[in-house]
Amino acid sequence: MAIKPILFNTEMVRAILDGRKSCTRRIIKPQPQGYFEVSEEPLYIYDTDGKQGKITPPYQPGDILYVRETWRVGAWDIFNQMIAFDYKDGTCGELTYIHDRELFDRLVNQSRNDARQAKCEYNGADFVWEKGKSPCRWHPSIHMPKEAARIWLKVTDVRVERLQNIDGKGCVKEGIEEEPLKHVGEDFVKGMFHDLWDSTIKKSDIDRYGWDANPYVWVIEFERCEKPKGV
Repeated sequence: MAIKPILFNTEMVRAILDGRKSCTRRIIKPQPQGYFEVSEEPLYIYDTDGKQGKITPPYQPGDILYVRETWRVGAWDIFNQMIAFDYKDGTCGELTYIHDRELFDRLVNQSRNDARQAKCEYNGADFVWEKGKSPCRWHPSIHMPKEAARIWLKVTDVRVERLQNIDGKGCVKEGIEEEPLKHVGEDFVKGMFHDLWDSTIKKSDIDRYGWDANPYVWVIEFERCEKPKGV
């Protein structure tokens, strides 16, 4: 078992928290160019004809993932080396002990500068504000430390598919609302997923990795789990 990070945008974080998302598709890089074989344990692709060699997925079944999302410092306790993190979906976390003293000091000093520039109230010891109204800067998900993670996932399955092979139930597992599948049909929800997928692809990569390109993807299924002890 390995512990690894995985990035999700705020919309997908909400879907995970709501219990609507239990799967994600990630582009296989490099893309297989010819005939390839798939090894099951551990999973990897061996692209023989395309001469790409061994292509390993970012995750294997049994891996534990911590979700990186957009975050900021919401409060701190200087005496106990604790920080509370706010998240872009509006949630305010509880104070959490930060093992890395250098990280703690850096975040607190940076946040004090943000509070000073925002002209927050100073009570003689430190800056104060109402919960949920932190003046501290938002940080992109890629820079989220493990200590700030509030969502933990266990990988239950990894497989290889073409992107357009997804069906209606697969779209729902990806976080698409289920009601349209019931009342409008599979083509409609696939269209919703098509739009969602292309919205995550850089314009410069859309011809290679967009829906119409139908790239090979890793299909990664997961379930919520508790934070492992000792992490």
